[in-house]
Amino acid sequence: MNQYIFWIIFSVVVISIFIIDIYVTDKRQGKISLKNSLVWCGVWITAALLFNVFLYFYFGRGHIKALEFLTGYLVEYSLSVDNLFVFLLIFKKMKVSPENQPIILKWGILSAVVFRIAFIVVGVGLIRLFHPVIYFFALILLYASYQMAFGGDHEVDIDKNPLVKFSAKYFKVYPNYHGKRFFIKREGKFFATTLFLTLLLIESTDIVFATDSIPAIIAITRDEFIIVTSNIFAILGLRALYFALAGIVDLFAYLKYGVAIVLAFVGIKMMLSDIIEIHIVISLAAIILVLGSSIILSIIKRKKETRKGERA
Repeated sequence: MNQYIFWIIFSVVVISIFIIDIYVTDKRQGKISLKNSLVWCGVWITAALLFNVFLYFYFGRGHIKALEFLTGYLVEYSLSVDNLFVFLLIFKKMKVSPENQPIILKWGILSAVVFRIAFIVVGVGLIRLFHPVIYFFALILLYASYQMAFGGDHEVDIDKNPLVKFSAKYFKVYPNYHGKRFFIKREGKFFATTLFLTLLLIESTDIVFATDSIPAIIAITRDEFIIVTSNIFAILGLRALYFALAGIVDLFAYLKYGVAIVLAFVGIKMMLSDIIEIHIVISLAAIILVLGSSIILSIIKRKKETRKGERA
């Protein structure tokens, strides 16, 4: 099968699901419930796994591309969870109502897809042009791992955000606006709303996280098709994942440490790639073990805290 056919199949699948997701959400005209968000999380995860099965059988059972896709998807999805913790902080700080959060996430995710594809093309192109750049990418991953594990909680500084500062030069912000528009016209003048500033914060956050996620997936595979598809499947499921995460955030207390270990692992894997090749099966097993353990430990911690609260 020609690779163009793969791109067509992939595009039709993800665009169709995303349009249905957006239509169902917009039709509800309100806050997305935990139940609905969990359903759509299941839809996106199932779609990604079915696409993985398609790769598995088309290329032959046990083919490396299917394993690379699954490994890349797990890494990108776990990094996306950490990204969403920052989204929670941004929405809280900007006082965005739950009813208005879906529209920001919709446009934020669509633009994130564009940015990610651009970063992937540049990243893979740089490695092909100048191979030693992989060591720079490896250092980025190791630094990101350290920051995630020991850098403390995420902070959102609105006043110092470059995109917000840039927009402030050209737009006046209309205070106390509670609608769903990014721009409004009052007394013949155009104003930006807090929703627009929130969107800029979401975008800048995703750009920062892309500097970690793109090297991470490149450490697993250099196949642009696998990199792009695993990234987009993870990104497009973020909207549903966000509202599910907002409802069960306490179950992920140790996840950031698991993600930090994964970043360190793929960073070391990339650093040693010219000396020793770590098989994709080993990488996949290690990532599943680390992420699974961090989630299990988080659940155990939550149960212990609940029991202490009941005794008190």
